[in-house]
Amino acid sequence: MKKQLVTEDGITYKKHSMIRKDKKNSILYMLPSLLGILVFFLLPFLVVIYYAVVDNPISHQFVGLDNFIRIIQNSSFQQAAKNTATFSLVAVPLAVILSLGMALILEENIPMKSQFRTFFLSPMMVPVASIVLIWQVLFDYNGAINEFVKLLGGAPVDWFKSSYSQVVVVILFLWKNLGYNMILFMSALAAIPRDVLEVATLESATEFQKFWYIKLRYLSSTILFVAILSLINSFKVFREVYLLAGDYPYDSLYMLQHFMNNTFKSLDYQKLSAAAIIMGIVMCIVIGFLFFAEDHYGKDVEG
Repeated sequence: MKKQLVTEDGITYKKHSMIRKDKKNSILYMLPSLLGILVFFLLPFLVVIYYAVVDNPISHQFVGLDNFIRIIQNSSFQQAAKNTATFSLVAVPLAVILSLGMALILEENIPMKSQFRTFFLSPMMVPVASIVLIWQVLFDYNGAINEFVKLLGGAPVDWFKSSYSQVVVVILFLWKNLGYNMILFMSALAAIPRDVLEVATLESATEFQKFWYIKLRYLSSTILFVAILSLINSFKVFREVYLLAGDYPYDSLYMLQHFMNNTFKSLDYQKLSAAAIIMGIVMCIVIGFLFFAEDHYGKDVEG
């Protein structure tokens, strides 16, 4: 009996020793990633917070929320924030709704289904510079769209310096992003249990009822993902706008990224840091709201 107990104690000790060894190995494997996160993410984030609460990089005097008050009262920041919010509020819902609609259409047995899918994905293979060149050819004052307007008897429009400028960029954003979003929705639609839809059909449910009460609920997590992805991409549209209109574009095209870029060039780190923190807080609030809405609407199908 004693020998058996000693043996069991030895086995237990060996197991604990192996567990400790595995933990040490896991920490060693994770150490490069942890150091990378510390150096390239956490420390810069702390530096941004530090610069946002001091007066300048030389005296380093603590000023509290003064930099945040200054940035909120800055007319350029207000204009940039308004334009960015307007663009995102228009472009993101359109990107979600139109890509979902295209996925529902391509879910049916329509002719040339694969060709349509390839056509909508083709913008992903086109470099940003080429996309900008296409838009300049189309929407320049002497471009193809204005030539068509002249044929119809209308007056040419300077699309990039008019009230239509954001409309042009929204069209560019949708043309570039709808295909990828559509593929995500098509994958989600294919994963909906067929037996649930068959039962609904036997219960004489209409196509709209099947979409609203079944498909939309199963798609809630994908809608959340596509919305967040489109929101992030809407902030990255600065690349296209910058190539189209430069550092200081028409008022309605002056985005937050323009403000950040121009502030960085002027070396005003306090203003830049405060603006970055405000922008990050707003993004967290919006994404948190999207998560809350998805959890409330789609929780009954997650079990």
